[in-house]
Amino acid sequence: MATLLDFRRRIRSVKNSQQITRAMKFVAAARLRRAQESALAARPYAQELARVLRSTMARIQDPQHPLLERREEKNILAIVLTGERGLAGAFNANILRKANEFFRANRDKKVVTVPVGKKGRDSLKKAGFTFAGEWVNVLSRVEFKTAREIAKLATELYIEQKVDSVYIIFSEFKTVMSVNLTVEKLLPVEAIREEGASTEKGSAKAAETQVDYIYEQPEAELLNKLLPRYIETQILRAMLESSASEYAARMTAMESATKNAGEVIEALTMHMNKVRQAAITKEIIEIVSGAAYGSQ
Repeated sequence: MATLLDFRRRIRSVKNSQQITRAMKFVAAARLRRAQESALAARPYAQELARVLRSTMARIQDPQHPLLERREEKNILAIVLTGERGLAGAFNANILRKANEFFRANRDKKVVTVPVGKKGRDSLKKAGFTFAGEWVNVLSRVEFKTAREIAKLATELYIEQKVDSVYIIFSEFKTVMSVNLTVEKLLPVEAIREEGASTEKGSAKAAETQVDYIYEQPEAELLNKLLPRYIETQILRAMLESSASEYAARMTAMESATKNAGEVIEALTMHMNKVRQAAITKEIIEIVSGAAYGSQ
């Protein structure tokens, strides 16, 4: 049976763990606010860039660009964004599960991956996937130059026809308690082209919302500049969303761990008090029994 000293040691150990998880929760909350602000600030720029690109493509009769070229999907490049560290609940496991679902759906094709984040890199490496490149320790402080490097690698592989499509798998930030596991197709740039075509045919509502931009450069020249920038922006947005989602998951996990530690401390304290009360009762019984025996 555990002694009072054993209970005290266990309670002290759990309290130390509780202090650590509480501190980690506060750190994650502070970083979450900055990451959330960055993610929300990136959305309007990405949307406006997509609108300008859509308008540019609508002005061209038959847009021609290597990043718009459609091919049969035989070789796929998948950019997988995960966390750098653990202690974030099921954040990394959920993204990797989503990635595995995508890989199973494309098992008949050759899939090359680009892991962004240490957890994803380690897991995909253990699973035996081929890497076209890898980036670790970049999501704690997301920088545009990193997104540009990833976009450059993806576009070069696509233009050189080493891959036929590029997908990005990440966790889109919604709220602190909910995220959206997302698989987006980056290349070829089909979504923009299809939206531009539907807008050109368009309904009255679409015609009303389309902005008529005035361009100083020819549309084809603008397209050559906007398409690579669009890919860079989409990757940057995904990195910011993933970073915010990771901090939200870590804050939630550490808050839950702190609460659980409090419940364990409370339960251990109750057991310790019972053991101490039993010991005191036993001593009183022994004293009373000894006094009664002595009086006889």
